Amino acid sequence: QVQLIESGGGLVQAGGSLRLSCAASGRTFSSVSMGWFRQAPGKDREFVTAINWSGSSTYYADSVKGRVTISRDNAKNTLYLQMSSLKPEDTAVYYCAASGHPYEPPRTLLDYNYWGQGTQVTVSS
Repeated sequence: QVQLIESGGGLVQAGGSLRLSCAASGRTFSSVSMGWFRQAPGKDREFVTAINWSGSSTYYADSVKGRVTISRDNAKNTLYLQMSSLKPEDTAVYYCAASGHPYEPPRTLLDYNYWGQGTQVTVSS
């Protein structure tokens, strides 16, 4: 069982930056892939980025590539999402998730078993 708690969301102006964190409980954090997803009002939850257990493999959605960086600190059981050059269309609830696939980080929702409660990111124009 993995429990995930996101933090770091908030209100930021367009062009600004935010760093989201996801604190994980349980001993399995360092052996699983992790991902960030987001859901805007009236839209489906979508993939943002993912990282494998060691951090050696990452994937980014085209919509955020070059503007966000995913990282993890296995010693602290924490996942991060550094976001910069934020746009109003980045406004959404951001969720971290844990997958049972350690080596190749999945990009689909169904491959993730555990989810956090989400943190709101609002980008004003």
